[in-house]
Amino acid sequence: MQAAQQYIKDNQDRFLNELLDLLRIPSVSADPAYKEDVQRTAASVADHLQKAGADNVEIIPTAGHPIVYGEKTIDATLPTVMVYGHYDVQPADPIDLWDSGPFDPVVKKTEAHPQGAIYARGSCDDKGQMFMHVKAFEAMMATNSLPCNIKFMIEGEEEVGSEHLGHFLETHKEKLSCDVILISDTSIIDNDTPSITTGLRGLSYVEVEVVGPNRDLHSGVYGGAVGNPINVLCEMIAGMMDENKHITIPGFYDDVEVVSTEERVEMNKAPFNLEHYQKDLGINAVRGEDGYTTAERTSIRPTLDVNGIWGGYIGEGAKTVLPSKAFAKISMRLVPNQSPDKITELFKAYFESIAPAEVKVEVRPHHGGEPVVTPTDTPEYQAAHQAMEKTFGKAPIPKREGGSIPIVALFESVLGVKSVLMGFGLDSDAIHSPNEHYGLFNYYKGIETIPYYYQYYTALKS
Repeated sequence: MQAAQQYIKDNQDRFLNELLDLLRIPSVSADPAYKEDVQRTAASVADHLQKAGADNVEIIPTAGHPIVYGEKTIDATLPTVMVYGHYDVQPADPIDLWDSGPFDPVVKKTEAHPQGAIYARGSCDDKGQMFMHVKAFEAMMATNSLPCNIKFMIEGEEEVGSEHLGHFLETHKEKLSCDVILISDTSIIDNDTPSITTGLRGLSYVEVEVVGPNRDLHSGVYGGAVGNPINVLCEMIAGMMDENKHITIPGFYDDVEVVSTEERVEMNKAPFNLEHYQKDLGINAVRGEDGYTTAERTSIRPTLDVNGIWGGYIGEGAKTVLPSKAFAKISMRLVPNQSPDKITELFKAYFESIAPAEVKVEVRPHHGGEPVVTPTDTPEYQAAHQAMEKTFGKAPIPKREGGSIPIVALFESVLGVKSVLMGFGLDSDAIHSPNEHYGLFNYYKGIETIPYYYQYYTALKS
């Protein structure tokens, strides 16, 4: 292990430059215009895996974007860890809010990252975190210190719901057989407070359309006499939450897991500074469901949020138009026991029921995902605990996160394997936003920690 750690230190500059090259490829999975760039990124990841020492490296086509696979079997009697990550990224819009080009990575020092942070789309989510595993694997192969078998499955559709991953898992069960799945696509509390994610919220994502008159109308001639779809849509959305920020969809909370008072007390022991939180976000106050703390609102409680809303005239100057249509994209984060399919149906039924007579509405479901909670009393989790304690010098805190990684539940249902969520990002890294970044401390700390996970896991399983 000492040799692997020295190799990592000796090659830090190269590891950084290789990541910067990967970040320059705009692998936006949601936009067909970037299809060739997505393919190019897959080829680059495969090349890095092969050079690191992986065998049987493949770029496997799917009905969407390809999956990169590689493996290293050193002894069939030893445990097998499968690393999951994704090489696709979110769209960079709005481009004008970036301080530097989203696909022209730069390293800048900040108050939160005095050693420097990489500013680029995908730097944290998830190219930077995925690439840590490739470099950690390279270090262990180069020093002949890999203690267990490794498989890599790096996909290109996570940011669009991993639509084709389920079929891929079903048709490649033998190839993907393993003892645990290791994922770095989550965060730690802060660089002085390591943590391991033990729960993720699920997701129901829909798009709604509200249609009024058969054409756009002059707001002076028809205003006040004809229903304005934008006004109606705003009223309908506003009515989906009451004065206590409680979602009003009938049946929405029926299956919500009741978290014990003891567990709520424990989760609120994690370091949290409200003043710093508000300052980081540029807000004067937080807002959320009554009766819950910020930590609870973003982890153990479900939500309903408008992710985008549009309609009518949005160009330069003025146009006095009463629009024919209005649209919104809405996401609902779900907690254990809530089914995304059921919640989508409840939303659809309620949205249609509250539509006034002057408009017609349509609800179009998009992707979703199941919520998950991972156990903390297993060798898989304990290996992550020991590895982070080794490199950070203090025991990590278990915590639930508010985001969604739908494939975690999918892995368990199809492959029958639990996942360990050992991420190294920060909540302040602006993933999915302009100026996404990833600290050099976090990048190198991940590469340093991952080999210890393999060492401790192999020992615990022996």
